[in-house]
Amino acid sequence: MGRTVEWRWFAVIGTLLVAQSFVDLTPEGPWNSRSFSRGMVGLAGLSCLYLGWFRWAFKRKGIAPTIDLWETPEQTWKTVFAVGLVFLFSVKFLTVFGLNQYVPEPTGMILTLLGLMTVLNAVYVGLLTVGPLAQSSEEE
Repeated sequence: MGRTVEWRWFAVIGTLLVAQSFVDLTPEGPWNSRSFSRGMVGLAGLSCLYLGWFRWAFKRKGIAPTIDLWETPEQTWKTVFAVGLVFLFSVKFLTVFGLNQYVPEPTGMILTLLGLMTVLNAVYVGLLTVGPLAQSSEEE
């Protein structure tokens, strides 16, 4: 009987910390900047959300989604690539429709970083599973 890894607390705490970054309730902190404090709390929330997602998706503790954890990397890498593109295009969406005034200032930079990291991971997995770096069954 295996123990299940708890992910819900990470998701709840992460959601609360990210939601807090949309309001200005943080103290100035030792750096005398309320906006920097908001950003730090928001990044801590994003980290908690990532840990919650990792535990939910892979049913184990960790931070690196290595290929051996994926059930079907040959098909899944395309979905991961699409999610990365959604992150990247959401930055343009926020700008074009003027919604960037309603989100914290570094949102575009963080979404771009998440999108690029997700796309890079997907391309890497695609190259190793179905691309030119894939090992054929004849070589084994």
